[in-house]
Amino acid sequence: MDGMIYVVGIGPGKKEGMTLEAEEILEKCDIIVGYKTYVDLIKDSFPDKEFYANGMTMEIERCKKCIDFAREGKNVAFIGSGDSGVYGMASPMLEEAAKVGFNNIKIIPGVTAALSGGAVLGAPVGHDFCLISLSDRLTPWEKIESRLKFAAQGDFVIVIYNPASHGRKDHLKKACDILLEILPENTCCGIVRNIGREGEEKEIMSLKELRDRPVDMFTTVFVGNSQTKNINDHMVTLRGYKQ
Repeated sequence: MDGMIYVVGIGPGKKEGMTLEAEEILEKCDIIVGYKTYVDLIKDSFPDKEFYANGMTMEIERCKKCIDFAREGKNVAFIGSGDSGVYGMASPMLEEAAKVGFNNIKIIPGVTAALSGGAVLGAPVGHDFCLISLSDRLTPWEKIESRLKFAAQGDFVIVIYNPASHGRKDHLKKACDILLEILPENTCCGIVRNIGREGEEKEIMSLKELRDRPVDMFTTVFVGNSQTKNINDHMVTLRGYKQ
């Protein structure tokens, strides 16, 4: 009899940042599958579990291994950081499973970086916002540029995922140059590194200053809208309530 595949968003990574449902699934599953960095984050919290981990660019292989394990009768937790449906593995897992007629899949939501990082900064996503990834590994850069322009024109708060990597060191600078064509230089922005993990840090700055800030793949970037302000060292997007 086939087991179940649970695609689990583990939040920032520590056990305290998981939903109760996510923790329950990890406790009861037979094997935990994931990208090596994410597996390493939770391994100590679930020492009795069997794990399968591999590296970057091996996402489809992980999906296929989940199906193999489930067809052996194991209940599988397929983990990813944040939420499994936000730049996560829920989409490719469902796609791969459909190809081979496997239907025992449940998606377990988690806390995405826009929310966990937003809480560190204050309340930057208190009004309409959008998420844009700067990774052009699967999305053409021209399309990313277009999305940045339209988000800025629409006065959305913009939360930027994957702002840089070893091969994309200048992507945030390029994105800021695009935004600066539309937004004022003093637009309130913020960054959070290592959300919910050791070494967590935040910084609030202007869009002009953001352009030259060093970031990495563990950084989430927040670009405010016309109603976003720095209030007592908190990045706050005003809701517009009458005083």
